[in-house]
This record gives sequence, C-alpha cells and structure tokens, in this order.
Amino acid sequence: MNDLISIDEKHIWHPFTPLQTERMPLVTHGEGAYLYTADGKRLIDAISSWWVNLHGHGNSAIAEAIAAQARKLEHVIFAGFTHEPAITLSRNLLEMLPRTFSRVFFSDNGSTAVEVALKMAIQYWHNLGTPKKKVIAIKGAYHGDTFGSMSVGERGLFTEPFFPFLFQTLFIDFPAPGGEEKTVAQFTELSKDGDVAAFIFEPLVQAAGGMKMYSATCLDKLLEQAKKAGIVTIADEVFTGFGRTGKRLATDHVVHKPDIIALSKGITGGFMPLGVTACTKTIADAFDSPSLTRTFFHGHSYTANPLACAAANASYEILMTDECQERIAEISQRQQAFVSSVAANPKVLDARSLGTILAIELRTDGGSGYQNELRSAIYPYFLERGILLRPLGNTLYLVPPYVVEDDTLRYVHDTIAGFLKTL
Repeated sequence: MNDLISIDEKHIWHPFTPLQTERMPLVTHGEGAYLYTADGKRLIDAISSWWVNLHGHGNSAIAEAIAAQARKLEHVIFAGFTHEPAITLSRNLLEMLPRTFSRVFFSDNGSTAVEVALKMAIQYWHNLGTPKKKVIAIKGAYHGDTFGSMSVGERGLFTEPFFPFLFQTLFIDFPAPGGEEKTVAQFTELSKDGDVAAFIFEPLVQAAGGMKMYSATCLDKLLEQAKKAGIVTIADEVFTGFGRTGKRLATDHVVHKPDIIALSKGITGGFMPLGVTACTKTIADAFDSPSLTRTFFHGHSYTANPLACAAANASYEILMTDECQERIAEISQRQQAFVSSVAANPKVLDARSLGTILAIELRTDGGSGYQNELRSAIYPYFLERGILLRPLGNTLYLVPPYVVEDDTLRYVHDTIAGFLKTL
C-alpha cells in the first residue's frame, strides 16, 4: 500500500488539489453507499463520489450491462456510424426531457456538455444569418473547466490565470431570497440588447458555488423574459439531473422549459464518463441541412462510447423503477426534516434542502466562500468518523446515493449535529 501511495504522491496530479497535500486514502473497492480503503476503513460516500453515483457502488445491473456490451463492441467512431446503446439511450433520455426536445448530442463530461451547448446556441444564430455574440449568466456559477464553460462561470480563484482569454459574459445577481425582483429586473434590461445569443443557468441550485438555492418562481420569470426576447436558454443540469432535486430534472419544477439542456454526472450511475447536450426541434432545425456550412463541427474520440451508453441505459432503467423513486422521496423528506432541526442553531447561517440535496452554511468569522478555512477542519472531522464529505468552504452538503439506508443517513445527520456542538 505504501509503495502505491508513494508513486501517487510522486507522479499523479489530482484535481482541485495542491501538489503539496496530505497523504490520501487508497480506495480498494466500493459497495452500496460505502467505500473501503486499503487500511481497512469503511467510509460512507455522502457525496456520491463527486455527485455521480446514483445507485450505489458495485451495482450489479450496471456492471453486467457494461460487461455484456464489452463482449460485443467496446467502441466505434460515431461520425458515420451508429450503434444500439446510443440509439436506446437517446430514446430513454427523450422520454425524460421536455416534449419539445428532439435531438441529443453525445460528449464526454459535464464541461464538454456545456461547451457543446454554448457552441450550439451561438451557431444556431449564425446559421439563421443573424449572428449574436453575448451570453447572460448568473454570478457565482460554475459550469466547468473548458474555456467556454469557464467564460460563463464565476470569475475567481478557479479561473484567475485565464481571465485574459475568457469571452465577455453579462452577469446578473444570484436571485437570493429577497433579491429575486432585482435579478429579474437586471435580466430584463440586459435582454433588450439584440446581441444576446443565450442565457445559461444552473436550475435552482448553484452546486460548486456553495449549494446555493433559489426559487422555481424566479427561474420561471427569467425564462419567460428570455423567451419574450428571443434568447436561447441553456439549463446546466449536469448536477441537478436524474432525480437530485426530487424530480427527474430540476427544470421539471418550472413551467417555461429551456431550449438546450446539458447532462452528465449521474447519467451512467457513476460508472463511466459521459456527457449529453439535448435540444429542441427548433434549435436542431437550424442545422438540418446537407450543407457543410450549417454542420455542427464538434466531436470527441469517445463520443457515444458504447460501454458508457450501456451503463447509462442500465442506470436509467433503475432510476425509473418505483423503488428508486420512492427512495428519492424518502431521502428528500429526511433531508428536509434535518434542515428543520438545525436551522435555528446559532452556528448555522443557513440550512436548506431540495430533493436529496442538503446544504448547511456555517457562521464563521472568515466569511462565506470556497477559501474559508473551516473546510480544513470539516473534512478530517468526518473522515475520522467514517464519512466522506467534501465541504465547499464553510458549507457542508450531503448528496447521498439513492441506496443509502435510513440508519446510515441518520448517522450522518447525527454526526453533523455533533460537529455543530464543537464550533
């Protein structure tokens, strides 16, 4: 074990992690809501391994679907060819998406799904002969780490070295409670500019921004105004899709539907990397031509990888079962009940939940944000007690897999309550 860790420390560059950091646990296997390390510890995966795991580690149905597909076809170029797993997945996703949607475009992850969405929206106007250059986004957003997705995200610690290379974005204030009308007014004013191509947003929850939540009523007003102004709307459902907010999609909570939706994270149940960008028939029609001048020139070597598509289809089948939907509802209720139990705690600045997502923003002298030093105390406290959490600064959050047992979730809640007593 020590030899492996030494190799890791010497040669591997981990994401969002200083090169000089504490020794990391070596995970050997997972089962259900648990991860197991080489030193014999069992950890509750309370963040679904970076929000991707829906149905638990080692899910046999998904594993068997991948194995069966691997024996038939591991990969084939998706330009000029197609295959059954991708076709089945497109049908499954369109069952879940708004009825106006008609096309899905495959990529590799959340960042590329957003990148595709932005390029699709901008080329839509180009193909119509009325090119538009501006994009509206919400302050505090995180849409990924490619240059387009960074351009529409929060300008800060993650993106500072790249500021000179990011395209200009028009930012509106985050619609926090009490500030919704101001945000809508800002958007309405900006939408009068005839050069706005798209409005991109994380529906109802800004995930990496601190699990900040806002109302469906406000989002509906923004979408309504965008449609009046003829602005293409892009929902970044990379985190919120596949049941996280209590519904299949976060945009199921609103009346006005987006024109483009980006999906990833839980799409394969946490087994394989995959991204999808889906759009309405109206958007697709602008590209519907044999001419190369209207072709969407974007792709990846592993576009629509058959193994990933097989995993996604198996995960979808599980997600649609009554058992899984009932479990999502039960977790949602328990998360909301725990929020109610700690909301009045003087150490809690704000406690909130939506569906299976729970966030507790702690009151500290260091202010809110990713760089708040409290994160360095939260992580080891819970790890020592057998719980994997990855706090966003002074914000504790839970995004458990849907197979988490009631007793396990109760233990996590009780441990959080115990941590509050130490502050």
